[in-house]
Amino acid sequence: MKLLARGAMLGAVTVVLAHISFPVPFSPVPITGQSFGAMLAGLLLSPRAAAGSQLAYLVAGAVGLPVYAGGRAGLAVLLGPTGGYIWGMAAGAYVSSSIVRMCISRGTRFSWKLAAAASAIGGVAVVYVLGVIQLSLATQLPLMRAIAVGALPYLPGDLLKAALAGAVGSRLASYRL
Repeated sequence: MKLLARGAMLGAVTVVLAHISFPVPFSPVPITGQSFGAMLAGLLLSPRAAAGSQLAYLVAGAVGLPVYAGGRAGLAVLLGPTGGYIWGMAAGAYVSSSIVRMCISRGTRFSWKLAAAASAIGGVAVVYVLGVIQLSLATQLPLMRAIAVGALPYLPGDLLKAALAGAVGSRLASYRL
């Protein structure tokens, strides 16, 4: 029951952070805070629970709740240019959590550096791969152009989010929520 509550809480954090959204004139992909929620889920939950928290977020939006960036909702968002990033958050949370769990099982201390690296791999790289592929398919942009408008401009900010998630996540994990 405690795990379910944690997952629901981190899904709700993602919802709140999705409402921090700034449109970008050169891309259909806005700057948002929601990926930070997915990063925290990956750091604080088991792989299945981390992915589940983000899938719950995804389903809430799919059924019409205005939880996506800018208060958007619906299947059209999931199938449109930005949908791959949303799908990617579930996969990224799973990957981040798996990295953390694997490192800890091998004796690595859960530090902010480990947490930041896991967030960068799962919460940035995995999300970008799925997001850019769908952006390219949905807009019929060549893959390199999709990378130029859907990944490269966001990379510095998202790496900063990964570092912040590492700091916050490692601190929260020490409280054994």
